[in-house]
Amino acid sequence: MLLVYLFFALFFGICLFLLAQLWWRGRQPLPPFPTHWPKVSILVPARNEAHHIERCLQALSQLSYPADKLEILIGDDASTDDTAARAEAFIAGRPQFRLVSVRREIGSARGKSNVIAHLCREATTDYFLLTDADMALPPDWVQHMLAAAPEGVGVVTGATTAVGNLFGRLQGLDWLFGLSVIRLLTDLGLPVTAVGNNMLMTRAAYKSIGGYEALAFQITEDLQIFECIVRQGWGFRNLFHRHVLGLSTAQPTLRHLLMQRKRWMRGTARLPVHLSGLFALYGFFYMVIFLPGLLPPATVALLFGIKVALQVGFLAGSLRQVGRRESLGVLLLYEFYLAGMSLLIIGYTLWPGQIQWKERRYRWAEG
Repeated sequence: MLLVYLFFALFFGICLFLLAQLWWRGRQPLPPFPTHWPKVSILVPARNEAHHIERCLQALSQLSYPADKLEILIGDDASTDDTAARAEAFIAGRPQFRLVSVRREIGSARGKSNVIAHLCREATTDYFLLTDADMALPPDWVQHMLAAAPEGVGVVTGATTAVGNLFGRLQGLDWLFGLSVIRLLTDLGLPVTAVGNNMLMTRAAYKSIGGYEALAFQITEDLQIFECIVRQGWGFRNLFHRHVLGLSTAQPTLRHLLMQRKRWMRGTARLPVHLSGLFALYGFFYMVIFLPGLLPPATVALLFGIKVALQVGFLAGSLRQVGRRESLGVLLLYEFYLAGMSLLIIGYTLWPGQIQWKERRYRWAEG
């Protein structure tokens, strides 16, 4: 029984530490802007994104960064819908935009990493900002990402949440919960990962690893590129405020969400121990607290209530930092969403079958 209470002491101690770090760092000032603004390349890989591409491009057209210093490259990854036609119609008369048709593979790159490899070769600037076709970025996104990339920093990650109905808002809380933890670990000097839908890479850092075409193919390309860049000695930053908050379109159905998370789960095997350890500790909480006969019902209710209260506080602080709000009812509902989705994702991941991603299939080994 002593080990059980030591486990809960460790669990709640870490939760309180992260909560305190979150609220303290939320009061830190943003990095100052540099004195001059360089030209930058925004790279948008897109495959079968006809329903989303115009929303993404509309947001990029409203960036407050000088248009003559923007090079926005859209990579059409052999789409089988009218993604390319919609992109071409939108960018007509907008010289900062250009559509790049991707029909061949470079080196060992495949899928999304191959499109990014093509776009990086087409880019003419020293800064690559990456996003996805289902994302909408805030107007001053470029300035704030650049401000976090002084000399020596090779990769910067912004924040992301999902929008939509209740199912989408719960997905958004999932994004913020995970990215907030990653941000706190990054601020403590512990490298974790980048997120490919809201990321900056310098050309120098990207070229130092040979680009995606020189890397063994992996379906979690953002984690792979982050690891390689950090391994070369480049600095890293993880931002978490409203000026770098990207709004992703939520997965429309449970099946789509499970397919997305199965791909993500392939990358968790390569996450650093300080993050995978936290996730494991979180999972063990349910196993220990609900083990039949281990704890009295009153103790179970108390510990579960404390856990939910700390989680709500963490989510509320994360939302506040990125300029979002959510009702207390949804924050409480997230606990049950998290527990249920965790079981479903583990089961779906363990179920034999290939990983489906953008109407392509990949073997589990390609992770």
